[in-house]
Amino acid sequence: MTDPARPTEFSATSELDQLPDRDAEETAEWQASLDAVVRNAGPERAVYLLRRVHEYAARSGMTLPGLLSSDYINTIPAASQPAFPGDIAMESRITALNRWNAAAMVTRGSRLGLGGHISTYASAAWLYEIGFNHFFKGKEGYGSGDQLYLQGHASPGIYARVFLEGRLSEEQLDAFRREAGGHGLPSYPHPRRLPWLWEFPTVSMGLGPLAAIYQARFNRYLHARGIKDTSASRVWAFLGDGEMDEPESMAALALAARESLDNLTFVVNCNLQRLDGPVRSNSKIVQELEARFRGAGWNVVKSLWGEAWDPVLRQDTSGELVHRLGEVPDAQMQTYAARDAAYIRKHFFTGDALSGIAAGLSDTQLVEMFENSRGGHEPLKVYAAYRAAVEHRGVPTVVLIQTVKGHTLGPDFESRNANHQMKKLTMAQFRRMRDVLELPIPDSALSGDLVPYWHPGEDAPEVQYLRDRRSALGGPAPVRKVVAKPLNQPPSRPFEALQKGFGKQEVATTMALVRLVRDLMRDKDSGQRWVPIIPDEARTFGMESLFPTAGIYSPDGQTYEPVDADQLLYYREAKNGQLIDEGITEAGSMAEFTAAATSYATHGEPMIPFYIFYAMFGFQRTGDQFWALADQLGRGFVIGATAGRTTMTGEGLQHADGHSHLLASTNPAAVSYDPAFAYEIAVIVREGLRRMYGEQPEDVFYYLTVYNEPKRQPAMPPGPSVEEGVLRGMYRFRQADSPDAGPRIQLLASGTAIHWALEAQELLASQWGVHADVWSVTSWTELRRDALSADRARLRGEERTPYVTSALSGAQGPVLAVSDWMRQVPDQISQWVEQDYSSLGTDGFGLSDTRDAVRRYFRVDAESIVVAALDRLAKAGAVHPEAVAQARERYRWQG
Repeated sequence: MTDPARPTEFSATSELDQLPDRDAEETAEWQASLDAVVRNAGPERAVYLLRRVHEYAARSGMTLPGLLSSDYINTIPAASQPAFPGDIAMESRITALNRWNAAAMVTRGSRLGLGGHISTYASAAWLYEIGFNHFFKGKEGYGSGDQLYLQGHASPGIYARVFLEGRLSEEQLDAFRREAGGHGLPSYPHPRRLPWLWEFPTVSMGLGPLAAIYQARFNRYLHARGIKDTSASRVWAFLGDGEMDEPESMAALALAARESLDNLTFVVNCNLQRLDGPVRSNSKIVQELEARFRGAGWNVVKSLWGEAWDPVLRQDTSGELVHRLGEVPDAQMQTYAARDAAYIRKHFFTGDALSGIAAGLSDTQLVEMFENSRGGHEPLKVYAAYRAAVEHRGVPTVVLIQTVKGHTLGPDFESRNANHQMKKLTMAQFRRMRDVLELPIPDSALSGDLVPYWHPGEDAPEVQYLRDRRSALGGPAPVRKVVAKPLNQPPSRPFEALQKGFGKQEVATTMALVRLVRDLMRDKDSGQRWVPIIPDEARTFGMESLFPTAGIYSPDGQTYEPVDADQLLYYREAKNGQLIDEGITEAGSMAEFTAAATSYATHGEPMIPFYIFYAMFGFQRTGDQFWALADQLGRGFVIGATAGRTTMTGEGLQHADGHSHLLASTNPAAVSYDPAFAYEIAVIVREGLRRMYGEQPEDVFYYLTVYNEPKRQPAMPPGPSVEEGVLRGMYRFRQADSPDAGPRIQLLASGTAIHWALEAQELLASQWGVHADVWSVTSWTELRRDALSADRARLRGEERTPYVTSALSGAQGPVLAVSDWMRQVPDQISQWVEQDYSSLGTDGFGLSDTRDAVRRYFRVDAESIVVAALDRLAKAGAVHPEAVAQARERYRWQG
């Protein structure tokens, strides 16, 4: 019997053994040469030679697998650094002022218990300053300019810089985190709270890097489709090394490389600390990130050490110093930054070679090397790294740049595990900081209880330099600009087609909506503005007809012959394709949707994103991104297809969506509808286009749920009250045949539940003598919001009746609401219904079975509605209580 742990004589030891060796003797000579190097010069020398050969081969154009990591030193050696194009002394003074004012702003706010973060910007100040002075393009001279995803916790430093520019006042700085009055500064980049400054919300960890990738991708999409020349725009994402642990941070790295997004640069501030302590206490986060980015196909630039290290590294003729830097874990490196020279000599410079290097260094030099001399704290190093990033072509670049968290804030902050939670400096610490930064602030200004802001004056050379640099780069940054560019409303024909109904043909509302969008995309004026986004379910939603007509966006076009090329609806990819088929990634689809939904501000080009997803996998899976979308003031249509908990037969627990409308109701920017009929969809979409893209656009997005159950689609009833009711949330769809005699009840239903209610209406009339009016509720959430608004108006002394109350005014009998959602969805309106109110819903987990069986299971089918209606009428004394028991027996209904 063969031992499975041992290879047989026929097994290969590597994939190369499976390839023909045309000259085995030559191969053996190379291997023998390598053995000789190891014997005579050691393995480190052998590794060095192999890496140099590998590097040379790659530069010569040979296709080789990339190396995943390099030594723990700077990618760009000192001798190769480009000349610095600015005034270092001037920029140092500007950076010092920004550091001071950022710390002052947070400290002044802390006296009110407002909090804030100091250490992140202290760590990253030069990373931003070099970008603002030399790289970040504005919107006044470079089209759309660059898109800046700035680290949320560094916002005090950005505010400080904007203050120095003159775009913020001292009063506004003092309103940091004091927004209730309407004029304060938000704690982090929140476009909705400060829409003239912030473009992108980034403080929800992980969403920034994901959004940045898809923003860069959407820039290329706009360019490829001829809508906007974005060739001069670059996306910059500033991230923390701890943030890279979020799954979303790494989710789309391969896409960025695969689509050659060399218009994208990540800057990862590697201060080796997360919120509570070291990022990789027992290993090295920089090396880990390098391997992951290289493995995904990115260009990697490392800037780890400052100028104090350059001459020391040149002394390392044996490679011992580089080896030591690579083996020391991050937590120990953090400790070196907080210890004295004696400790560093003893614990870092071990062995004869390293001790010899240390002997030639003074204590001051040693402390400077480990405490301050990092690539991210020196303008020449940062500039060199950024220059290498923007000049690289073919793939995106990540700059891994090392800093010290809390830099310049003093020994109580620098490299301390708790520094993220340290919100203020004492006056003594400010005096020390002033001396370190060499600021001309007199002691008299630091004698009170409140540390002052420091501005050199409008005519100061620092302010003029800063403004000149921004002028040369195309205007201020960050900045958010919205240029009024309303879209012409599409012709009425596509909407009228749905309003006429489909006769005897049964059509699912999903298919009705897809048909409407398809027709709207054909409009010569606004049709090109539609951006259909699907996470690999286009065929499920009947959207394959868009494949050959609109085309699927691909930067490479179609380099193959599709297997279905001979079919009418073949799979067609194109460089200018309009449809975005993202693959199985709701997170990526949502990031793409956000980029398109905010294009009206980012690029001055309003686009109409149409993101259609499967069941609950939108709001449930990517709820945080929907919140960021609202913050970013995005506009567009979000479609929950195959909606409801009982319409997807056989799909089971994790696909049966009965709660997305509840989740959507928590998002103030989401205008949510659950239409029952095709004509309702037409009315809602037309109004959505007017509200979001008309003369006075609103910063909202529409969420529609549509169903995969084919049903009769009637024509739109006549009368203006129907359209008003559709948009405001409800209208009476079918009144009882005998309105004046017998017990009465009002049945409210949304979405597919309207059909159960209509069947129940017939049963109640024919079998129980009960007259039911059926109301179509298109939006429980909009009804609630209107009622809340009426309540607020009443507290202000204004007389206003909620729409739901007035609509049901005079309606006789109890009100029974039913939907394919959990009861909490229709229960949103209960307190504003004057009649007796009750509801039916699909609370609990979903399950697999036929639609009829699942609806009976949840007690929402027509017969269940009848039982519940009779129960409410019995309690009101309108029918005999025995009728309820009789109904349960007749319908074999068990409670």
